[in-house]
Amino acid sequence: MSVLLNHTIVFAKDKRESASLFVSLFALREPIGWGPFLSVELGQGGLVQFADVDFDIQPQHYAFLVSEEEFDGIYGRIVDSGLDHSADPHWNSPGTFNTGHGGRGVYFRDPAGHGLEALTSPYLSGE
Repeated sequence: MSVLLNHTIVFAKDKRESASLFVSLFALREPIGWGPFLSVELGQGGLVQFADVDFDIQPQHYAFLVSEEEFDGIYGRIVDSGLDHSADPHWNSPGTFNTGHGGRGVYFRDPAGHGLEALTSPYLSGE
């Protein structure tokens, strides 16, 4: 059996705001409430679960592998929404995407300050 990520919890200042941005940019189904979480389903049954917290959030990084067609849509929605984004995680190339690792990638932040990334080719793909 392959090891797959089943779920991860993303701490949020406002889980509805964070989940809403996430589903709108990635064109996913609306989040489902489950206990204290708003859960967003990804491919292969994985979940991103957003949770409100009452402590200082330490930003994390979450990267999502998408198809070329999905990337086109995601990047278009990022640009159309005016969301700050960059080709690199250090924000040395703002307002664009990268073509590293044999594909394309873009970095942006969610409302809680987490670094999100959409990429079309995995880093360990041999490119």
